[in-house]
Amino acid sequence: MEKKKRKKSQQRVQIEQKILEGEIQDEKDILLLSGLQIARMIKNGKISSQRVVEIHIKQIKKVNRFLNAVVAERFELALEEAKKADEARKQAKPENLPIYWGVPCTVKETLFLKGMPNTGGVYYRRYIADEDATAVERLKSAGCIILGITNSPELAMWIECYNTIYGRTNNPYDLRRTPGGSSGGEGAIISSGASPFGLGSDIGGSIRIPAFFCGIFGHKPSAQIVPTTGHWPAPKGDALKFLTIGPLAKRAEDLFPLLKIISGPDGKDKNCKEIELKEPDNVKLSSVRIISPLYEGFLPVSREILFAQKRVAEFFKTIGLKVEQKKIPFLKSAFEIYFTMMENASEITLSELMEKDGNFSPFLELFRWIFGRSRHTLPLIILCVLEQFPFFKGKRAEKIFKLYEELKRILTEEMGDDGVMLYPPFSSTAPPHYLPIFRLLDPGQFTGIFNVLGFPSTCAPLGIGRNGLPLGVQIVGSWGNDHLTIRVANEIERAFGGWIPPKISSITHSTYEQK
Repeated sequence: MEKKKRKKSQQRVQIEQKILEGEIQDEKDILLLSGLQIARMIKNGKISSQRVVEIHIKQIKKVNRFLNAVVAERFELALEEAKKADEARKQAKPENLPIYWGVPCTVKETLFLKGMPNTGGVYYRRYIADEDATAVERLKSAGCIILGITNSPELAMWIECYNTIYGRTNNPYDLRRTPGGSSGGEGAIISSGASPFGLGSDIGGSIRIPAFFCGIFGHKPSAQIVPTTGHWPAPKGDALKFLTIGPLAKRAEDLFPLLKIISGPDGKDKNCKEIELKEPDNVKLSSVRIISPLYEGFLPVSREILFAQKRVAEFFKTIGLKVEQKKIPFLKSAFEIYFTMMENASEITLSELMEKDGNFSPFLELFRWIFGRSRHTLPLIILCVLEQFPFFKGKRAEKIFKLYEELKRILTEEMGDDGVMLYPPFSSTAPPHYLPIFRLLDPGQFTGIFNVLGFPSTCAPLGIGRNGLPLGVQIVGSWGNDHLTIRVANEIERAFGGWIPPKISSITHSTYEQK
C-alpha cells in the first residue's frame, strides 16, 4: 500500500514538472498545482494570470452548484485585476514581483473583503465590508487575486457548515456529508481544485476540521501571531486570544509562505505579538522528535483514524526519527479544559452576538425553531441555551484551571523546541449532514484544546479511507514552532501523497487518477 502511494506521489511530481516546463496538455492540469507553482509559471510567462483566473472561475462554476461553497463572487473584478497583473509582469523581472503574483484564491466570509458581504452567517446581519481585514489586505499585497468568499456556519461557531442566509455546504467527497466548520466553504472549494489556497479562522478547530474532512492541509498558527483585525464575529476579552486566522491549501508548500504573509502586528490588534518565524526548509528532519500519545480521551475515536496516526509514527521511525509513544496526563480532560477556558475568558455571550435590536431569547428562539419560525440554526440556538447554565464556573472551574496549567507545562516540556505531537483531528471521518449535533464535545477534545493552550497545529491528509472519505492527522508543536509542524506536514505529503482530488472535481490525468 505504501509503495503504491509513493509511486503515485512520484507520478504527480513528474506531471507537475512537465506543467512547469510548459507542457500543458489540459487546462485542468493547472488545478493540480500549488499556489507557489502557479506563481512561478505566471512570473516566467508560461501562462497568464488572466488564463489562470479564468480556469479557476470555470472550476468554481462547475463544482459550486453541487457544493454551495462560494457564497458571493467577484469574478469580473478578479479578471480585471489579472489583466493588470499581466501588464505589470511584462514590465518587471520575475524576482521583483510579490511571491503570489497573479494567483487566484478565496477567503472565508467572516473576514472583511471590501465590497463583499460579511454576515457571519447571521440572518439579521446584512453588512457589506468597506475595508479589508488585515490578513486579506496582506494577501492582496502579496499578489493574490481573490475570487470570492466562502460559507461558514452561523456565528462561525459550529462544525456543520450551514446558515439560513446561504444554506448548506456539502463535502466534495460525498455530498451527503459535511465539509466541517466553521471554514467549511474554504475546505470544500479548495479540495475541489477550484482554489489553490485560502484563509480561514479557528477558535476551536475551524481550520483543521474542514481540512481533515476535505482531505487538504490546514494550519492553525501559534496564538496571537496573526492579527484578527477585520474578523466578525470576534469574542471580547481573553477569549479573543484563542481566535486565529490561518491558511488552508491543497499543497503543504503553501502553508508557510502564507503564514509569513499574514503574521505580525498591524498596530490595531493589541493582542498580536511580534515573532521571527523560523523556516521549515532549515529544519533537519532527523533532529525532530515525534510524540504519538496513547489516546485515552473521554470520547471514542474510530480505529481507522487511530491506525492512520500509527502509520505516520511508524513511517517516521523507519526513516530514523525518534518516536515516543507515551501517556500524556490530563489530555483526556481536554474538552473540559477547553469549554472552561472559553466560558470564563469571553466577555460577550453568543446570545448577545445574535441579538437584533437588543432582543434575543434562546428559549423563545428554540420554541420558534420547533414550529419553523426561526431565522437561526438549531446548533447555535442550543449553544445559546447551554450558555445560560454555568457548567464550568465556580470551584469546578478553579480545579480545571489547575489542570490547564499542568497540561500546558507538561506538553511544553515534552515537545520542547525539537518535538511535535501527533493527535486525531476528530473522532471520525466526515459525518453525514445533521449528525454533528450529537458531537458537541468533539471540537473541544481534539482541536479546541490547542487553541486555549496557544500551540500551533497543522492538519495533514493521509489518503482515502474505507468509506471513500479522507483520513488525516493533526501535528502539534510548542508555541512559536509553526515551522516544525509545517515541516513534518511537508514530509507527510511526500510520503503519503497528500491531497487526492475528489471525483466531483473531474481533475484527472492519464497517469494521475484517483484509485
